[in-house]
Amino acid sequence: MWRGLYTAATGMITETKRTDTIANNLANANTTGFKRDDAVTSDFEPMLIRRINDQSGPKDVTEFKGFSLGRKAPVVGELGLGSQVAAIATDHAQGSLQTTGNQLDFAVQGEGYFRIATPRGERYTRDGNFYRDSRSRLVTVNGNDVLDDRGRPITIPEETANFLVSPEGTISANGVQVARLGLVSFPGGDAVMAKEGSSLYRVDDPAQRPRQATGSVQQGALERSNTEVVSEMVNLIANYRAYEASSKAVTTQDSMLDKSVNEVGRNS
Repeated sequence: MWRGLYTAATGMITETKRTDTIANNLANANTTGFKRDDAVTSDFEPMLIRRINDQSGPKDVTEFKGFSLGRKAPVVGELGLGSQVAAIATDHAQGSLQTTGNQLDFAVQGEGYFRIATPRGERYTRDGNFYRDSRSRLVTVNGNDVLDDRGRPITIPEETANFLVSPEGTISANGVQVARLGLVSFPGGDAVMAKEGSSLYRVDDPAQRPRQATGSVQQGALERSNTEVVSEMVNLIANYRAYEASSKAVTTQDSMLDKSVNEVGRNS
């Protein structure tokens, strides 16, 4: 009974973490460049169960076509010991593009991340909602510099009212190229990207060196979150039902344990 109580409790903990993940997806349904997460679950190592004190003869149900377990107790089966969240995996599927008409908005179509300079080092993002600060530098909402393909801050001439960005990321002002957006990817693909908050990603493996991405840049547009609200709500309801089932299992196990201690134990 103790084992059943703990097994059901691990199911509740797992579903709680899954609920948190779904809630975060829904909260960021309108966040530019956001990529939804999935809680990947796994079972604890199951336990192999055998019958104990088995006094059956050599010719019993364990003998089949000349095969017998002999003195070994017959195998009953496996007993599950609960579940756990093995990892939080990010779904890097392309989000839909929303046209804004703002010349400082950029969307990545396909592979690639913008390079961003932060106090913690270089970071990467799919959020192309940029601004031009008082120094005429291209910055993010948080004031971090947007970097070019050589890792340098991008400066747009102060007198430039309008400028164009090609699909390759080349920024031209008055017909003159002033910079090229740093659009990079990594040999390990999206799997090496770790979320850091504020739509930023980091790469922890020093062996993963950034390289020129194959995606294209679309000016005057933003990439929307790839979260589908309806699907997430359906997942949330299913998750609630699973949590409720584990909760009832805990209640049942607790009731059986109570009877064992207070009734069976008293009568024995």
